[in-house]
Amino acid sequence: MEETNVVRVQSWNELQDELFAGSWRPDLQRFRSPYAFRGLAEAEHGLETSLHRLGGDYASMERHLLRNFQKYACSNDVESDSIWNWLSLAKHHGLPTRLLDWSFSPFVALHFATENTEKFDRDGVVWAANYLVIHKELPEVLSCELKKEGSDVFTAEMLQSVATSLQAFDSLAEEPFVVFFEPPSIDDRIVNQFALFSLMSDPTANLSDWLADHPQAYRRIIIPAELKWEIRDKLDQANITERVLFPGLDGLSAWLKRQYSPKK
Repeated sequence: MEETNVVRVQSWNELQDELFAGSWRPDLQRFRSPYAFRGLAEAEHGLETSLHRLGGDYASMERHLLRNFQKYACSNDVESDSIWNWLSLAKHHGLPTRLLDWSFSPFVALHFATENTEKFDRDGVVWAANYLVIHKELPEVLSCELKKEGSDVFTAEMLQSVATSLQAFDSLAEEPFVVFFEPPSIDDRIVNQFALFSLMSDPTANLSDWLADHPQAYRRIIIPAELKWEIRDKLDQANITERVLFPGLDGLSAWLKRQYSPKK
């Protein structure tokens, strides 16, 4: 079935209109977008988690991965001994988890859609997920937590007050549901990327499939390959680069490598 909420932009200006569509909030009388953004270099890629990409019996491996990460990591690396803090830290450092990276910033998502110049011959995509709409499908106990805090998304502390383990979280409803939560400010990288995580209540569930059943909750903005160089140059001019998003020498080196690579 053809998606009706997919748009293929043709220019930088059209792209800005699409990224900020729906950002006016009448209830707040402010421009505050309810969307989380995720950029991918290839448009055909879906929203599979790193745990899913592990392959094999990955769902049963989840608890072993997390248990051993907690065992060998330094306890001082987490603000408090909560599964949500540990899960955030593990994802942040590359452990396969059921979490997906998002950002409140559409420009950060654009960076990740255009950071790899080797893929400039392929269309990219920015996924925009409306967490206000998505959170309407939450179990009542989680909805009440959001209302109590007057928040649109969760924090690790808010999730901990409802579920102290992934097993408890998964058992909150029979059907899979999705939450968006802000990770703790582990380091400058997570702060500068204006990071947000999505989490499903079933490690085998695929967010692409869930969103397909809730078309009002997302948009896909296709970035033509021929537009990528213009976007990349304008992001660099706006200082949306590896040097900022990955503070330190690794980010600096990645930025310089791309800056001085010839256009192919």
